[in-house]
Amino acid sequence: MIVDFHTHIFPPRFNEYREEYVARDPLFARIYAKPNAKIASCEDLIAIMDEEGIDRSVILNANWSSLELCQETNDHIMESISRYPDRLVGFCSLPPKAEEAAIAELERCVRGGIRGIGEMRPDFHGLERGDEAVMDTIFEVALRHRLILLVHASEPVGHEYVGKQKITPDVLEKLINRFPDMTIVCAHWGGGLPFYALMPEVAEALKNVFFDSSASPYLYRPEIFRHVAEIVGVEKILFGSDYPVMPPSRVMKQLLSLDMGEETEALILGGNARRLLGL
Repeated sequence: MIVDFHTHIFPPRFNEYREEYVARDPLFARIYAKPNAKIASCEDLIAIMDEEGIDRSVILNANWSSLELCQETNDHIMESISRYPDRLVGFCSLPPKAEEAAIAELERCVRGGIRGIGEMRPDFHGLERGDEAVMDTIFEVALRHRLILLVHASEPVGHEYVGKQKITPDVLEKLINRFPDMTIVCAHWGGGLPFYALMPEVAEALKNVFFDSSASPYLYRPEIFRHVAEIVGVEKILFGSDYPVMPPSRVMKQLLSLDMGEETEALILGGNARRLLGL
């Protein structure tokens, strides 16, 4: 089984009325204001899964500044996983500063079959260092329901790009230590966090932490798979594409070019995700 742990979809009307949603939400506008920024539908995702041999995909929500847009897009994700229960796993979006309303929305999403929260970008929600307490209640509810948290991450060095923001390895490490029992997936290789696991105290903190390979060809040479496997263990790596930013096959090609062995490849491409999601 091949599982893509990092994909994004939107309701079809988001493409049709892109300018309206760009005007409504500054966070959406930062990434999708340009007409060439692809907005994929559920049907687009299923089509490329069939074309490229992907058995299941985790669909992540975006980061919305309003509760209303979170609810609208969460509804679409819950509808999608109900239509394709054997193909799709859904995560939801929450505006943390909505407090009680965010908790109510999380409970609603759990009832709708949601398995996690993400892709979360605390910097997009106006949360800075020291604001972790805002998340305490949300994470308590998430822990009770055994939800997974998937957090966007960026590198503190290197080239600039639209998604490069403030959630760097030092910020992630503080979040992980604050919530040690939370299962956390750090997107985009955690902005390089696995390399800090050469420090014993960081390695100890990563016991419930995983790393996905989303958009890897934009960021790293193929050897990133081998190096992360050597440092934190192959069981910590989740295959993810960041579709529609790129097709799953592009990331898969990077992994398979290394000839790491069938057993290792099988774990990265789906075995680890199956265990984490209980598939």
